[in-house]
Amino acid sequence: MATSCHIWRPDRGRSCKHYGIFVILFMDLFLQCVNGYLSSPHIDQEPPYTRDAQHGTIITSPVIPAVASVSPTDEDSYTSKCPSGGLCDRLPASCIQCTFQHNCTYGKPASFTCKPKKGVHCVGKSGEQLSNFTLSITCQFCWQLDPSEYRCSNSTNCMTVSCPRKRYNATCDVLDHVHCLGKRRFQKRLFCNWTGGYKWSTALALSITLGGFGADRFYLGQWREGLGKLFSFGGLGIWTLIDVLLIGVGYVGPADGSLYI
Repeated sequence: MATSCHIWRPDRGRSCKHYGIFVILFMDLFLQCVNGYLSSPHIDQEPPYTRDAQHGTIITSPVIPAVASVSPTDEDSYTSKCPSGGLCDRLPASCIQCTFQHNCTYGKPASFTCKPKKGVHCVGKSGEQLSNFTLSITCQFCWQLDPSEYRCSNSTNCMTVSCPRKRYNATCDVLDHVHCLGKRRFQKRLFCNWTGGYKWSTALALSITLGGFGADRFYLGQWREGLGKLFSFGGLGIWTLIDVLLIGVGYVGPADGSLYI
């Protein structure tokens, strides 16, 4: 007769006790989460500020905000520059709105339909007030205008006497009375043409009279060359004569690289 014996393991009850503790903790945590979720206000009703607080300001209306519209201040800014009661085709470009077409022949006269901006009043050649008029201009883009018809920014960081001549990126704006196609503000590569206030006549006069003491070089801001001429007595006259010729033809200029006045 076989006898069966069971080995008692002292850790079996302990493991069951551990599992029971984990189950109780998990159930407690689950009940706390459910209780917190049910007690939150978004189940029954949503506070009016909840969505804005989480996602920021959202414009749901298709209407453009009032800031984008022409305010009285913006209207006064250009109406003060626009003559009232003048001829429509003589108004500055900032006072009218035109439907420019780019399919015209370059360099040839072209006519476009324009209207004065809000708050601007103009008349035709016969004296009647117009809401729409025809503007005749030369078919060309703004960057193709003559340099006298726009103004550009000047740079004082490039050398005007370098060889080859250096250029700089300039921002140009078309004059108000000039009409053209495209953007009225554009970029152009221009030659350095700024001046530091040095006069060619003054530099030449100093070179002829006091060139042996380096006065011409001191005036142009070239201190090293001026000291060299001063202590060498103008290179015994040879350096003085050479400087008179170089300043006379404009080869020697101001040390900052600017042009003579």
